[in-house]
Amino acid sequence: MSGVSASTTMSEAVSTRGTGRRRRRRAAPQFIIVCCFVFIAVVVLFAVTGSLLAPQDPSVQNLSNITAAPSAEHLLGTDALGRDTLSRLIAGTGSAFVGPLVIALGSFLIGNLLGLLAGYRGGRVDSLIMRWIDLMWAIPSLLILVVVAGVVGASYWPTVLILVVLTVPLDARVVRGATLEQMPRPYVEAAKTVGVSDRRIMWLHIWPNVAPISVANTFLVFAGSVGILASLSFLGLGVPPGKPDWGLMLAENQPLLFVQPLACLAPAVLIILTATSMTVIGDWAYERLSEEGPR
Repeated sequence: MSGVSASTTMSEAVSTRGTGRRRRRRAAPQFIIVCCFVFIAVVVLFAVTGSLLAPQDPSVQNLSNITAAPSAEHLLGTDALGRDTLSRLIAGTGSAFVGPLVIALGSFLIGNLLGLLAGYRGGRVDSLIMRWIDLMWAIPSLLILVVVAGVVGASYWPTVLILVVLTVPLDARVVRGATLEQMPRPYVEAAKTVGVSDRRIMWLHIWPNVAPISVANTFLVFAGSVGILASLSFLGLGVPPGKPDWGLMLAENQPLLFVQPLACLAPAVLIILTATSMTVIGDWAYERLSEEGPR
């Protein structure tokens, strides 16, 4: 009996240690997710307020204080024109966040509509939508953006609208595949049998089960759009010169990498952190929505 009791006690101790390890493993990702939410909240605050929270005017030049090192007056130093780096980072948050948000939401709305229609209706509707998607995939997006920039000049919103159109096929294809996976399920057949309308079946029955994949993909689209818009601004195809923008700051301050590195590295770090945080939040949202199970 004592041997059995000792064995039981040892098993409980091992089980307790295993549970403790699992809890610690869960605690670490939760901490990361909280950090991502806090960071994105700060980014949203700066995007909404614009330059109101900037310590100095982001457009004011001081040629007597160019490429200055970080100080109490300029926490991140100044660029080649003597402009405050921190102020320009805060003022540039709007273009770095609002554009990707519009792209992600626009692609989400249009892509979900087309994907549900293609997957549910099938036949000619599916064929027409998929051929359009194939056409959009075949078009070289960078060439279109270069042509538009050559016609209307470096302009932010035309670039955003073009990226919405070019991103919709990705959402539509993902939602269509998820819808096709739901179509053979018994709840769809049961809803059709009792006479539920196609619109209600699509939006009230199928879409809630497609939502985890759709929402997660939207966060990925946002993260990708942050990098794409920053890259286009870096190449001179996004915001006009002189306007505060993370990608444009990266291009303008690249020659200062070994003179005033923060002017170049700070916008690059913010681009990476924003995209990474949205990706982590998207993964968290997918897990939370998937835990609720089929509807």
